[in-house]
Amino acid sequence: MKIAVIGFGAAAIGFLEKMKHSKHEIHIFEKSKDIFSSSISGIRADGKLFVSSEMGGDIYIDRKLQKQFVDYYINHSSSKNYESGKSFSNEKHYNTFYEKGFLPITSDFYHLGTDQLKEVLNNIFQGFINHKNLIFHFNKRITEIEVTNKQVIINNSETYDKVLIAVGRSGHKLVKSVIQKYPELITDNTQVDLGIRYELPNHIVQELNDEMYEFKLKYKSKTGYMVRTFCNNPSGYVVTENYDDFCTVNGHAKLNDKSKNTNFAILTTIKLTQPFNEPISYGSYIAKLSNLLAGKDKVILQTYDHFKKSKRTKNLYRVFPTLPETKYILGDINLAFPRRIIESIIDFIENLNLIVPGIANPDNLVYAPEIKFYSNKLSNEVFENLQFAGDCSGSTRSIIYATVHGYLVAEKFMN
Repeated sequence: MKIAVIGFGAAAIGFLEKMKHSKHEIHIFEKSKDIFSSSISGIRADGKLFVSSEMGGDIYIDRKLQKQFVDYYINHSSSKNYESGKSFSNEKHYNTFYEKGFLPITSDFYHLGTDQLKEVLNNIFQGFINHKNLIFHFNKRITEIEVTNKQVIINNSETYDKVLIAVGRSGHKLVKSVIQKYPELITDNTQVDLGIRYELPNHIVQELNDEMYEFKLKYKSKTGYMVRTFCNNPSGYVVTENYDDFCTVNGHAKLNDKSKNTNFAILTTIKLTQPFNEPISYGSYIAKLSNLLAGKDKVILQTYDHFKKSKRTKNLYRVFPTLPETKYILGDINLAFPRRIIESIIDFIENLNLIVPGIANPDNLVYAPEIKFYSNKLSNEVFENLQFAGDCSGSTRSIIYATVHGYLVAEKFMN
C-alpha cells in the first residue's frame, strides 16, 4: 500500500512510529525546507507534555498510552532531563479555587524545554529515515486533494492508496480547501478561543509554579463565556507566532535559561451558532486587526490597568517584557477586541486575584492577540482512504493527544 502523510508534526510522528516497521511505502510531505526549519507547532517551542483525561482533546485516550508517548519524547533527548508537576492534585489547593467559582483541571505535566527540543526532534527524524519505507519530501507544499473511490490524488498528479492529513492548525488553508470540496466532512465548526498572553513576576505565582508547574483553571465569567488558563511558562519567555498572513503571541520556557517572569494565556471560549461556520476566519480577522494597529509582525502590549480602563499604554513600570522590543508596540487592545471578551478576561483576573494576590497588579503585562484555533471538527468516517489526525482534525489540542491520535489512525490503516 502506498500512503501519503501531509505534514510532519506530532500526529505524523505518532503515525510513523506505528507504521515504520510495516511493508507500506509511506511518503511524508512537509512544506518547510528541512527538519531544522520545520515549524512543528507545540513541539518546536516549549515541549510541554501532559497526561490527563480532562484536557488535550475530545477523544478518549488511555492514560497509560499517553504516558507511553510522554516517555517516547523524553527518551529522545540525550540528557533525559525534564521539569514536572501535578496540577491540582493537592486537595487543599483544589478546594480553595473551587470555592471561589473556578474549575481546577487535574493533570500530570512534563516539561522538556525549548532549548533541547531541536535535538529531540532531530533524533526522532534520524530514527525515521533509517527505515527505507519512510520517504521524506521537504519543501513540498500540498494544495489540492481529490478523493476517488479507491485512491486519493494530491496536487492533481500524484496518486496514493491512502492519505493522512496531519497539518496541525497552521495548515488551515489546505484543510479549508478540502472541506470546501467535501463539506460532508464537517461535524462541528462553531468554536474559537480568543484572548491574551499575561506576564507577571515569578514571585506572585511561585507557590503554584513550584507545585504544579502549570495551573489549569476554567471559570464561567459574568458574561456567560467560559475563560481558561493555558500554557503556563514559569521563568519563561513571550514570543510571537507567525502564520501565513498574520501574527499572534505565544509563550515558552527553557530548561536551563530562565527569566524573572511567568507568562500564561487567558483565553475566552466563543461558541457561535448558525449561520456562523468559519471559526478560523473569525479568529484570523481579529488577529489581522490587531496586527494592523501594531504593525507588521508585531503584537500589542498593554499594562493591565490600562487594559481595564481602555487607555493606551505609553510607559511601563515594574514589570518588563521578555518579548523583544522589536516584536511589540505599546497600545490599546480594546481597539481590536470585542468588549465582551475583554470583560470576561478582566472578570477572570479580578476573581483569581482573590486567591492569588498580585495577579491583578496594575503594571502586569497584557499581550494580544493570543488565539487558539479549534479546527473544524472533521469526520474520519466519510472516506476510508482520507483521514485526519491531530489538531487539524478538531479532535485534539495538545502534543500527546495529537501524537496518539496519529498512532490510532495508523492502527486503523493497518487493519
